[in-house]
Formats: sequence, C-alpha cells, structure tokens
Amino acid sequence: MTTRHVLQGRILTADGWRDGRLETGPDGRIAALDGKLPGSATATRYILPGFIDLHVHGGGGVDIMEGGQAAESVARLHARHGTTAMLATTMTAPMDEIENVLAALGPSCRQRASGSARLLGVHLEGPYINPGKLGAQPDDACQAVLSQIEKLAQLAPIALLTLAPEIPGHMDIIRALSDAGIRVQIGHTLGSYEDGVQALQQGATGFTHLFNAMTGLHHREPGMVGAALAHAEYAELIPDLLHVHPGAIRTALRAIPRLYCVTDSTAAAGMPDGEYKLGSHTVHKCLGGVRLADGTLAGSTLTMDQALRNLVSIGLPLAEASHRLSLYPADYLGHADRGRLQTGAWADVLVLDAELNLLDVYLEGEHLVVSDV
Repeated sequence: MTTRHVLQGRILTADGWRDGRLETGPDGRIAALDGKLPGSATATRYILPGFIDLHVHGGGGVDIMEGGQAAESVARLHARHGTTAMLATTMTAPMDEIENVLAALGPSCRQRASGSARLLGVHLEGPYINPGKLGAQPDDACQAVLSQIEKLAQLAPIALLTLAPEIPGHMDIIRALSDAGIRVQIGHTLGSYEDGVQALQQGATGFTHLFNAMTGLHHREPGMVGAALAHAEYAELIPDLLHVHPGAIRTALRAIPRLYCVTDSTAAAGMPDGEYKLGSHTVHKCLGGVRLADGTLAGSTLTMDQALRNLVSIGLPLAEASHRLSLYPADYLGHADRGRLQTGAWADVLVLDAELNLLDVYLEGEHLVVSDV
C-alpha cells in the first residue's frame, strides 16, 4: 500500500494553473486536488504530471537489448529524471534476439519495480525498416510478417511499432496492426510524400523521431517530412537540440497539433563520456551527444527533465512544454488516467523549483526523493 502525500504549489491541472494542494491516496491515485487561480506572485514550486517517454533504448549504462533485468535498471534511471511511464524500445536485430528481449520484458511490463518508471509496453523500432535508411540501427532489417508480429506480441505487449511503409507488403498490414491495438509509426524510411499519406489512410498514426531517418521536405518533393507536416495529428520528436534545429522544432509545433517529445535515450544517458552499447553497435558519448564511429547520431543522452527545460528555452510556455511530454503521449497511447493531474488519475507527479530543477518524483504515489538517489 502506498503512503498518502499532500503537495502544495502551483499545479498544472486539466483546467490550467492553480495555486493549491494535491493529495495522493493509498491506492496510488490522486485523491484530491483543489486550488484557486494563481496570483501574480512568482511560483517557487511547480507541480506537473510525470513525463511519459515513448522511445527509450537505455540509460545508466544499460541497454534494453541486453535483456534480463536491463529494462528495470533503465526505468530506474529515467524515474530519477521525472519519467513516470515509458516504452522499452528495441533495436533492429536478428529475430531470435528480439524474441529473447521481449520474453524478458513481459514480466517487467506486468509488474512495476519499486523506484522505477512504469513500463507501458514495448516500442518495436526495428527490424521492419528500410535498409537504406538505417540511421544508427544495425543492418538486420527485414520485411514485416503479421504472424511474426502476433507471436512477438504474445511475449510482451507491443504498444507501438515503427515501420517503413514503402517496403513491399508493409502498407497492407498497417490496418491489421492498428485493429490489434498497436500504434503504427512511420520511420527509418525512404518513402515519398504519397507513401506517407497512404500509410496514414491505412491507419498509421504517427512518425518516429520526426525529421531524422526519413526523406526530407523539398517544395517539389515534399517527402515523408512533408506528409507529417501536412497531415499528422501526432508525431514524436527528439528535443535535445542536436537532432533537430530549434527552428525546425518550431515549424513542427505549428504544423502538428499534438506533437510530443521523446528522448531516444541510450545507455549513455546519465553516464560520463565513453563507449556504450546500442544494440549490437558500440557508440561513443562526447560533447553531450552519442555517435557511431563514423559520426552518425546514435540516439541521445537526453532525459525528460532536460527536454522540458530545452522546450522552455526555445520559447514554449511551461504548460505547453509539459503537455508535449506528458498529456499528448498519454493520449496517443489511449491512457486517460496518466499524463494529467486530476482526481482519480494515477499519482504520477513531479515537483520542480522555479528554475525547473526536479525536486521530487511520485511514481503511482511512491515518493522518490531525487536528491537522495
């Protein structure tokens, strides 16, 4: 049973900012929330919904593809940076390796470990991508087969799947995947604008790390980026200010109503400069980024608390930045009781100071004192 907690500060509620109090219940949910419209005084404590990261490869020196207890270690590192729920994200690999990883992820998705973010399922980023647009993915791409994906989904819940729609056969299975409750995102693709539009019509619902590893925008060949900007309701983007220029981020914010942000973090997140694993690759952390030996960006070292500060630094109001890290990813996956502060929702709550430094994290009501970890 979870201890009851009472928090006071400037609270981002479903109805906007309120100066008041939030109470967590013994069941791990928000028991009460009350307050008045904020006055003119500068807030000293902000209370926000926990971050929800739908693209996490690793952290704390550990890579999801290691299997075993790796996901719990990764979820513990990201919890210390305000991520209260996440998707464990795979890399392109031989199918037997992917099966072994998902078999290990199944129990972790069913039971949240103390001090760790809730695993809402798996983001299967590979292997159903275009071998000509691997980015930092290993060279093990293959064609998607519906029966194979159904077998993987029996090992662990697949919440999200990235594919390249231009690969023969892929367009035909998007609807079946969507009907099975799997969100399909377009990514690691050489597809055209027309391929993107058709995939959305078939039931695809988003784009994986928008701008990165996809055909770019040109005024006579709009490409996959053009399809996203013209037609998408949702897309994910990495706001580490390395993967995407702030000007391009602002372009996407104007075009895509519910653009949400992810870390695409690797084992190097939360670690010093050096060498780390990303699937079968060795990657190098240096100067705040993670790269392959040839200089290709290979995921990030980003954490969601830094993502919040980055968004605010390029001009987003704090409430909007929070929505793009919490509310929108929750809505994208269909979790109406996460990503928002309201009575009855899970008590996934963050307390930050006036400079947006994280002070406290509540994971389904479990208190994690950030300064103690």
